[in-house]
Amino acid sequence: MEQIPWRGVLAAAALPFDPRDLSVDLDAYATHVRWLADNGCRGVVPNGSLGEYQVLSAEEREAVVRTAVQAAPTGFSVVPGVSAYGADEARRWAEQAAEAGCQAVMLLPPTAYRADEAAVLAHYREVARAGLPIVAYNNPLDTRVDLTPALLRRLFEEGLVVAVKEFSGDVRRAYEIAELAPGLDLLAGADDVALELLMAGAVGWIGGYQNAIPDSCARLYQAAVAGDPATAVPLYRTLHPLLRWDSRSEFVQAIKLSMDVAGRPGGPTRQPRQPLPPAVAAEIRETTERLLAAGHR
Repeated sequence: MEQIPWRGVLAAAALPFDPRDLSVDLDAYATHVRWLADNGCRGVVPNGSLGEYQVLSAEEREAVVRTAVQAAPTGFSVVPGVSAYGADEARRWAEQAAEAGCQAVMLLPPTAYRADEAAVLAHYREVARAGLPIVAYNNPLDTRVDLTPALLRRLFEEGLVVAVKEFSGDVRRAYEIAELAPGLDLLAGADDVALELLMAGAVGWIGGYQNAIPDSCARLYQAAVAGDPATAVPLYRTLHPLLRWDSRSEFVQAIKLSMDVAGRPGGPTRQPRQPLPPAVAAEIRETTERLLAAGHR
């Protein structure tokens, strides 16, 4: 069966920077993409929030997408984030993704201001002109624009989106989305509610901690979609002390620190993000070390 690009376990790929000058380390990024493919992931999402796309130059952002495509083995999906302040820029990023050979893109609603329903529809219509399938990204905590189940139905019925990465934290929405927009793929978008959404019918998981422990995340996904709570629930409970960091404001620094501990290219972040407070860093380091010692990878 042909793989649907946005289904399965995808890593919202963190972006390594050279610690000397914070330039993008594309070689390390390519190596990381290949490692994710070898360790249970079925795709990557470059230029998402975890990839710090907001602080990349246009040249860097384009290079990240091309590097991911070139590093991806056959059958491994590259679904870049194409979010931007305005629809024209977002459409250009979607066109660039198509030229690079990507199979789909992920798109937030307008981020420049609190858009109403008409503005959201216009935004997605413009980006859809690029011709690639669009995974909507609902993150009302950061964008202050909520892609409600009713609005998702309008986007889906108009053929503008094929799936939604759900990051509202409200797992009850899984059922309303299925009722209002049957056929729209639901993707778990926050690590700390991944099991709840997968058990409720999500067909994919775009997450952050895949960057540090992809094999364990893949095992959790497989158990959940197989309807095996006896395996999934204990595993989820074990991983949750790390997974919950994906929904906190320090998620980029936290996940990169866990990557460092796991021997992956985490490293520093660019401003405005700052280093974690020592106590927080110690907690994340200890938790990561404990899970690695227990065999999680």
